[in-house]
Amino acid sequence: MRGGTIQINWHDTKPVLTLDFHFPTGTLATGGGDNDIKLWIISPGESQKKFPLSSYQKSLSYHSSTVNALRFSPSGEFLASGADGGDLVIWKLHSTDDGSAWKVFKTLLFHRKDVLDLQWSPDGGYLISGSVDNSCIIWDISKGSVHQILDAHLHYVQGVSWDPLGCYVASLSSDRTCRIYVNKPQTKQKGHDKINYVSQYLLTKLEVQNTDDSTALLAKTHLFHDETLNSFFRRLSWSPDGSFLLVPAGICKLSPASDPINAAYIISRKELSRPAMSLVGPSKPIVAVRFCPILFCLQGNTATGLFKLPYRVIFAVATINSLYIYDSESISPIVIVAGLHYAAITDISWSPNAKYLALSSQDGYCSILEFDDDELGVPFSLEDSKSAPQGMPSTTNVKADVEDCMDIDHLGADHMDRKADVKADEEKPVQPNLVKASDTNKLTKKRITPTAIS
Repeated sequence: MRGGTIQINWHDTKPVLTLDFHFPTGTLATGGGDNDIKLWIISPGESQKKFPLSSYQKSLSYHSSTVNALRFSPSGEFLASGADGGDLVIWKLHSTDDGSAWKVFKTLLFHRKDVLDLQWSPDGGYLISGSVDNSCIIWDISKGSVHQILDAHLHYVQGVSWDPLGCYVASLSSDRTCRIYVNKPQTKQKGHDKINYVSQYLLTKLEVQNTDDSTALLAKTHLFHDETLNSFFRRLSWSPDGSFLLVPAGICKLSPASDPINAAYIISRKELSRPAMSLVGPSKPIVAVRFCPILFCLQGNTATGLFKLPYRVIFAVATINSLYIYDSESISPIVIVAGLHYAAITDISWSPNAKYLALSSQDGYCSILEFDDDELGVPFSLEDSKSAPQGMPSTTNVKADVEDCMDIDHLGADHMDRKADVKADEEKPVQPNLVKASDTNKLTKKRITPTAIS
């Protein structure tokens, strides 16, 4: 594994707030404070010791304000971009004599304030957006109109995510709540079902046992940071098979009197009313999570794993100033990267083939990690390709029938008080350290000075 902060002028030295990989081509799109969307070709380093190379391709100019969120549709035909002031644009990929070009397809106007996060439905027919106006909107892309407004939150909606199986959408707000909505379709006159999401689960507080009291009283503590969290984003994510939801910006208490610990929560599809377990330990708040689109073969004994899955799921967890990579066979991170940026990390994206993992930051730079072939493991293949969820890319090896094979051992409090075995040194800027969890005692500290190259 190689990588680090690529020293180029991404967005005229202004903050880079979002990025996403295009599924068919692997092109990386970035957006930020210069109001533009820029497209990049990422290629391997020239040698084993070199960082991945980033080559500028073109800019998409339309927005007149800061671009906060970018997401390609599952098919790769469309790109959605959300910006300050409520601007939301759908771009469409067109074939041209010179190859291809992205052109404005529709502008979606209804949000009154900044759009902070976006997510496509599995079939690409709908889009959900979260905004500073406290609402989520589900858009009908073919009509270019509002399909449904979800307005239950009382403060900024900073993260949205769509279940890859199409049953749920989830939103995370600075009102300290995560809401999960279930699809209860309405039948049209022509006999076709119309999607209709209804709030079903509200996650806001959790009962914690008071271990200092012999009566073992239970006290409720907040699950999430309040509005003072120093980040515009709380980007949550469903696993590619839909088996669980990963939620950032958590605070976990081991007892009512203890200090809060930063955490990300794993919520099982079988029990969406409360966290199944927590990933705790980072010294800084967690602001974004993203799953690797590829599933991998198991490497160890499933009896010792936390997840009863026939494959390994890998995901990235970004704090304000560090990155953790986990897999579903261990409670401890398999990789920790610290000291990449001087300002807050804002977004994460995996390339479609899991070759690259990219991060954006408010310091105006992006970091890219490059993985060697099979470094993350052997891709998991399905005997019957028809079992992939409808609407998901055909080359993404996900399993549709997760209800029967998915489970998490020791649901509830048994894992709520477990800290990660290792912890990144996040307090000082250091030379990027890419290490296995077992090697974290060998980290070295070296100061790095980013420079912009025109």
